[in-house]
Amino acid sequence: MIQKERVTQLQKIATQIRRDALRMVHGVQSGHPGGSLGCADFMVALFFEQMNINPENFTFEGHNEDVFFLSNGHITPCLYSTMARRGYFEVSELSTFRLLGTRLQGHPSNQHNLPGIRMASGSLGQGASVALGVAQAKKLNNDTSLVYVLTGDGELQEGQLWEAFMYAGAKHVDNIILTVDYNHKQIDGSVEQVLSLDNLEDKFKAFGWEVIVGEGNDMELLLENLQKAKTFIGKGKPIAFLMHTEMGYGVDFMQGNNKWHGSAPNDEQLANALSQLEETLGDY
Repeated sequence: MIQKERVTQLQKIATQIRRDALRMVHGVQSGHPGGSLGCADFMVALFFEQMNINPENFTFEGHNEDVFFLSNGHITPCLYSTMARRGYFEVSELSTFRLLGTRLQGHPSNQHNLPGIRMASGSLGQGASVALGVAQAKKLNNDTSLVYVLTGDGELQEGQLWEAFMYAGAKHVDNIILTVDYNHKQIDGSVEQVLSLDNLEDKFKAFGWEVIVGEGNDMELLLENLQKAKTFIGKGKPIAFLMHTEMGYGVDFMQGNNKWHGSAPNDEQLANALSQLEETLGDY
């Protein structure tokens, strides 16, 4: 059971992550704020509470520590902010987001050896395959640490993911926790209208996965679900967490609106959004 004080602390960090993400996207008038706001709680829960990591001594191989892969690579604003706030690199570097030649590109890049990044992503559908390979490598190396991967629900329209899911179930890759950002929104509208996923829980189960369904914007429930996911490690099935979030969470005019999948706020909109999010750790 996570203490209430710790939950409150993590919520405050998530609020700052949302502020950072909005300012980063606004600063270059480019990026993806909607999913970043929706996944801020998850990133904080993972990097500040759930994963066994060593940010100050990052290694690409990640031996004997948990590793994370962002398959829906467009939501780097919340990933970069979380990594900086967790100590992978200086928070001041967030000001270089999406500038040419910097380490903080719009999608994760290995080109400049940014601590915390182990694969270039953003070509949707590839992250689960990479994560499964790493999970199996850990098993071969008798490494008991875990592999985490985040995908988008619209991303699940990519066929490669379903090949990966079939493989994971058939090969009993049971040291991986795959989370789906289940916000029912993608750039062109609702997932149901573009290409419905139908009963996603039943589909994962049919592919041999253990499935958890829960909230992604309630920190206490989110932590409980992530802890529950860990209880299935080593029991013969890969684990899927279908995480219900709301695109644009925390900013009233962005919430549930797919317009903000990839649109940057103007000056007035940024001021409005920041007025709804308390500065808790100090802006960069």
